[in-house]
Amino acid sequence: MEMQRLKCTMAYDGTDFFGYQIQPNNRTVQEEVENTLKKLHKGKDVKIFASGRTDAGVHAKGQVFHFDTHLDIPAEKWPIALNSMLPNDVAILDAEKVENEFHARFDVKGKEYRYFINPATKRDPFSRNYSASFPFPVDVVAIQEAMKSLVGTHDFTSFCSAKTEVEDKVRTIYELELIEENGLLVFRFVGSGFLYNMVRIISGTLLEVGNGKRMSSCISEIIEKRDRIYAGKTAPAQGLYLWKVNY
Repeated sequence: MEMQRLKCTMAYDGTDFFGYQIQPNNRTVQEEVENTLKKLHKGKDVKIFASGRTDAGVHAKGQVFHFDTHLDIPAEKWPIALNSMLPNDVAILDAEKVENEFHARFDVKGKEYRYFINPATKRDPFSRNYSASFPFPVDVVAIQEAMKSLVGTHDFTSFCSAKTEVEDKVRTIYELELIEENGLLVFRFVGSGFLYNMVRIISGTLLEVGNGKRMSSCISEIIEKRDRIYAGKTAPAQGLYLWKVNY
């Protein structure tokens, strides 16, 4: 049987993972999936390639990865086979056969992230792993005004972790909106790509605008400074979801 390439879409609850990417002595999404594929391939190592990595505590509704296999299993059967062996906090949603030239990371045209905020003043132990608690008044209009300055193509150095090794920090945000959903506030980001901690730093900064600690007009100046120290706090990981990857 010749090798075939499969593109899979998966969801995972990031609560008990140290992120997507394999690392020594820590539980990761990549390791769980690769271990499962290894069992299906009777002990043969199978490497997966994802659209990008997510940090510890970050969730995914639509992460995409690809892998190569010689097994003659129809594409529609792969989710059933993998889900029967994967832990409960990971789910393969879809699988399809693709051309051997397809690459889950390098062929990405854009991504959508969503950041969930719980503005309730009473602490909710049941939502703590799936939204960021922000029990303060939020001026939605002020946030929406501030968002306008983030849409478009900019150097997002100020909204990127200082730890990043990426040199080109120019990215394009196509859409940015604030949705109110089931008592939660949700930032919806659609862009060409996102830098390390970019969505969480933007979210943290916008919450400071919403709470009156910053003016709506501050965003343009923060972008121009190109220095992380001028932006707000990095919002907690548990509010963040990789929602969709576009190809």
